[in-house]
Amino acid sequence: MIYTCTIDTPLGEMLAAAKDGNLTGLWFVRQKYYPPFAENPAPDYPVFAEARRWLSAYFAGGNPDFTPPLAAEGTAFRRAVWAALLRIPYGETASYGGVAAQLEREQGGAVSARAVGGAVGHNPVSLIIPCHRVIGSDGSLTGYGGGIERKKALLALEKAHSSAKD
Repeated sequence: MIYTCTIDTPLGEMLAAAKDGNLTGLWFVRQKYYPPFAENPAPDYPVFAEARRWLSAYFAGGNPDFTPPLAAEGTAFRRAVWAALLRIPYGETASYGGVAAQLEREQGGAVSARAVGGAVGHNPVSLIIPCHRVIGSDGSLTGYGGGIERKKALLALEKAHSSAKD
């Protein structure tokens, strides 16, 4: 069973999803690639308290020192990209090509920036898995499922500086 709840944030309402005690999704309501499942409201499901606490610390301008238990579902490649995103430090950015190069070093074999972009775009746990920190190699703010204005706001909140290098 997938449990859901909505969480208010300064950038709009978010839908959280969980199962088996893990957070499986966190999306801005009506964002691109919004989940196709029926909502089963359970606002008191324990992991949602952790998600609320993380979001509260984050939107207060801090770098939360914990991560709620996550179980993002996707292909092995997408999960590898999402794991790489978790290693982008708070307040920094990386390029799609830089993430691809990192995965090539870790896993061997060619990885395209376009494939990384597809995985980043389908990140099911927005903010906590920081897909907003991935930018174009020229420093441009490319697409974000929650909208470019939110991406700008998130990077401004983090006072992010570009470390995007291919």
